[in-house]
Amino acid sequence: MERTYIMLKPDAIKRKLVGKIISRIEEKGYIITDAKMMQLDEAILKEHYAHLADKPFFHSIVEYMVSGPVLAMIVEGENAVLGMRKIMGATKFEDAEAGTIRGDYAFNTQENLIHGSDSVENAEIEIKRFFHK
Repeated sequence: MERTYIMLKPDAIKRKLVGKIISRIEEKGYIITDAKMMQLDEAILKEHYAHLADKPFFHSIVEYMVSGPVLAMIVEGENAVLGMRKIMGATKFEDAEAGTIRGDYAFNTQENLIHGSDSVENAEIEIKRFFHK
């Protein structure tokens, strides 16, 4: 069993897509082993998005992510990291295929509904960051 970190972003909550997204995760056969609603602050976002800190869009990401609550989840199953990334679709909404969460529901790249860890190693770091502090 592999586990990954998944976060439904403020737009998913505001647009009332939580149930539909969770259904897709569960229908694929993955198990949500922990979940919690969180209001993120600038400090945790600076840590989470440190790899983007020098990008011109960094401050708009932080502003967007503090605009409302998120749903943090630990998702487990076979090939959970890769499988969830396929379900989510490409980060750039214009590249996200129909049938993926972003392909079906995202309007733009900045507000793209969902975050998922990109590796098993990063999943463990992100799970620790959001669940064990």
